[in-house]
Amino acid sequence: MSTAPDYTQTELIVCAAAQMLAGKRTVFAGIGLPTLAVDLAHRTINPDIELIYESGVSGAHPEAMAEGIADSVVVSGAEAVVNMQALFGYVLQGGNVDVGFLGAAQIDRHGSLNTTVIGDWDRPKVRLPGSGGATDIMANAGEIFVIVRRHDLSAFPEAVDFVTSPSPVRAREAAVGIQPAGHGVSVVITPLGVLQRTDKYGELELTHVHPGVTVEQVRENTGWDLAVAPTVETTAEPTIEEVRLLRDEIDTVRLYLR
Repeated sequence: MSTAPDYTQTELIVCAAAQMLAGKRTVFAGIGLPTLAVDLAHRTINPDIELIYESGVSGAHPEAMAEGIADSVVVSGAEAVVNMQALFGYVLQGGNVDVGFLGAAQIDRHGSLNTTVIGDWDRPKVRLPGSGGATDIMANAGEIFVIVRRHDLSAFPEAVDFVTSPSPVRAREAAVGIQPAGHGVSVVITPLGVLQRTDKYGELELTHVHPGVTVEQVRENTGWDLAVAPTVETTAEPTIEEVRLLRDEIDTVRLYLR
């Protein structure tokens, strides 16, 4: 298919994320770019994908772009709406979620996420929203996809400023409580490329670079000695049809596309 001539960086990230959802069935997605990616995947390569929202909506088919998990449009056409105890206790902890799709301010080499605070806890530079359901999603979803809007040393540090959602590696090191059932982070989509982690206790590895980006650029903007796959592929550029769907049918008010 023909490449879109004027796609944006955000559209490139969303299209790359949608491609990674091929063959996945149930996706517990946060509002924003993850929702765009799931919607795009549903309209293109994966019509059977099921979207779950933290507010208790399962099999969501929102009639318009949701502005939050409590937005009434997420209920329209949904296959089920349950309370949060049922959603987290039966759907998520019951092992019925293939992919948890999250965002993060910081991520480390093993996939621990920070969505709590940037800087020192007592004198932070920025206070963030916190976990929400992300810690439970990290522990119980089959695997975790993460979209990060920045790829630099502050977003990908050697050690995150605060561990909001611990990776299986971090959980094993702590050696307390029940160990997570899920794989943890398996895919990270950034403005520079795609990192993947195939070993539950392994490190993230660079597998794709976006058009015009070099492996060295990605390594220079990562706070640890980033592993690189033997063969690094170039991400497919968004097609005319993918961009049309994103702009004209999915995010018509440009709430998240920018």
